[in-house]
Amino acid sequence: MTRRPARRPGGDRGQAFPLYITAIAALLFLAFAYFAVAQAAMVRNEAGTAADAAALAAAQDFRDRLRDGLMDTFDAERWRKLLDGDASGLLPHDSCTAASDLAARNDATAESCDLDFRPEPTYTVSVVTDRTAGRSVIPATQDHRGKAKATAVVVPRCHLPEDRTGGPGDTPDPGQTGDPGGTPDPGGTPGPGGPGGEQKTYRLLCDGRDFEIDPLHLDLLPKASDLFSVQLADR
Repeated sequence: MTRRPARRPGGDRGQAFPLYITAIAALLFLAFAYFAVAQAAMVRNEAGTAADAAALAAAQDFRDRLRDGLMDTFDAERWRKLLDGDASGLLPHDSCTAASDLAARNDATAESCDLDFRPEPTYTVSVVTDRTAGRSVIPATQDHRGKAKATAVVVPRCHLPEDRTGGPGDTPDPGQTGDPGGTPDPGGTPGPGGPGGEQKTYRLLCDGRDFEIDPLHLDLLPKASDLFSVQLADR
């Protein structure tokens, strides 16, 4: 009598199939979760870029206002204050408007904008992105908006020498009073009127570069970037 071969249990393959489905579902969930985290990171990066741009815009606007103040009129003491970044002699200024405008151009909103002195003029801007990370398998990221803060500093690059001669109200040095041992002060030179004239030019020292300033032609003042540098501060 011939015996039939015994059949293998038919349920082995069926029991493995749910495991495959579970593994694939887990991999898909991890992929979508990674995508959600990447989206959130992208939004944060966008916020950082917008904050940097907004802080720089405020500082650059402030720098331009300082130069405009120098062009109003020449007064040595007032100039020294402005060249140090002291804008107290200017009309009320609000460079935060420039920060808000540039943040909007980067799809963000400036939540705060503060000016202080450390001792240089310093703008700190906080922004939040207008868009969210979007819907994902992680509910917490759905309404997540990127937030960031950046600080920009206006660094003075120039100074007006303290000692000067010639012009109204100045005290001549020994070199201009007939003292043979005296040396004319390089802080200023007689203007078009010649020796004893009312007008003179001034030296403006900027990071090793010398500029000649004629009080009658302040429109020839160096560019704002020659007078002040603007840079992001370390976070």
